[in-house]
Amino acid sequence: MAISLSKTFLSIAHQVFPSEKCRPVSFSGREPQLQRTTSMGFATRSLRMPRVSSKTSGSLFSSIDELDKETREERRVADVWREIHGVDDWVGMLDPMDPLLRSELIRYGEMAQACYDAFDFDPFSKYCGSCRFTPRQFFDSLAMADHGYVVSRYIFATSNINLPNFFKKSRWPKVWSKSANWIGYVAVSNDEISKRLGRRDIVVAWRGTVTRLEWIADLMDFLKPISSNKIPCPDSTVKVESGFLDLYIDKDVNCRFCKFSAREQILTEVKRLLEIYQLEELSLTITGHSLGSALAILSAYDIVETGLNVLQDSRAVPVSVFSFSGPRVGNVRFKERMEVLGVKVLRVVNVHDIVPKSPGLFFNENVPLLLMKMAERLPWSYSHVGVELSLDHKNSPFLKETGDLSCAHNLEALLHLLDGYHGKGHRFVLASGRDPALVNKATDFLKDHYLVPPYWRQYENKGMVRNEDGRWMQPERPKLDDHPEHTHRYLKQLGLASHH
Repeated sequence: MAISLSKTFLSIAHQVFPSEKCRPVSFSGREPQLQRTTSMGFATRSLRMPRVSSKTSGSLFSSIDELDKETREERRVADVWREIHGVDDWVGMLDPMDPLLRSELIRYGEMAQACYDAFDFDPFSKYCGSCRFTPRQFFDSLAMADHGYVVSRYIFATSNINLPNFFKKSRWPKVWSKSANWIGYVAVSNDEISKRLGRRDIVVAWRGTVTRLEWIADLMDFLKPISSNKIPCPDSTVKVESGFLDLYIDKDVNCRFCKFSAREQILTEVKRLLEIYQLEELSLTITGHSLGSALAILSAYDIVETGLNVLQDSRAVPVSVFSFSGPRVGNVRFKERMEVLGVKVLRVVNVHDIVPKSPGLFFNENVPLLLMKMAERLPWSYSHVGVELSLDHKNSPFLKETGDLSCAHNLEALLHLLDGYHGKGHRFVLASGRDPALVNKATDFLKDHYLVPPYWRQYENKGMVRNEDGRWMQPERPKLDDHPEHTHRYLKQLGLASHH
């Protein structure tokens, strides 16, 4: 799973633990077994917390009832995966919380979190804006090999559009790319995990923003027809936020990484994978956090509207979006069109997070229907899509009161809330034993008496290594692949080759 303190021990604030007197805290009371990895200079340990609840004492552990155990043993994901992916719009699965749905949501949330953990956002790195790992090493480098997926393609976008708080650039003159940023990946389940899931699962994961919440100010809060940018749509009144659309469709023909738009990269790779596995049971799962959630919804719409998910034998591959802390994407016509197309969207949000309340602060799905009808032609009238699962961080006894709005928006914190949620009015109990220390990976949100430093995740020596001469330097990384040769062929099949 995405780098867990239960599996990972880092040097924190330039401190290491050189002796028995300074060993890392064990949340289980067991001795941590440390061993080195080769990918990021982390010391890792195999430590799994069973089921966890909290009392306001100094210990993270207390015994709890074995909730959901019988249900988990009797049901398998392979038997109910269509329900988990929203065939019935998750009716009866959210309150009380279905344990299999919860575990799958966390799994896909971790695949979205992997985009943050793998992203190089250090302005002093010449690889700033890229992924730290090659596609082949991606999940292994993040200690996520047990997820059972293989990355088939990385997604890049041009940083020349007006979203300065989304894109990251190096301060050095010699860089990997002057105008590209890595924004996600496409992956496919391997044979073993496909058997457990009951189908071959193709996943698209979009990166959100690594800064706090400044990116909201970048939004122009202006709706424009989705069909105005050559995305097919029979209704010109279907509109989406212009910044999201620009990020999805813009490209830079002079850049080897973003000479194809994010849209073209996604459509061609999904088409290729659907052709390879067309004789199998298939699903398309798209996930993302924050701004990545908006791109997930937009790309899901595009895949179904273009008919890309319909196979040669006329079977329609189900397309589902698991959105985390996402903003509104389009107007009410966009919402209605998504419903007509059958795109299933489950949005997981923290009720205290301001991002899901944007854009459309005044005209949205919560105002009276008559008022929305009057305002539907305004360029700032928005509506959420899909089904919402709202969580409240005040229900977690692990988390402290804070005025930092970014804590309520943090993905690791949201996955923590998801793990402890069993339904409205139910006691907060961590069902899977997901490590609470992950919450403080990039926040200061855990109560201090748990002794987990804030913002603890960092790279050893900021990525510096010693060369053969004993001098410290930034190591060279393997050459980044841009786009496979077959991209043009699939663009031609999709009718998009004329754009190049």
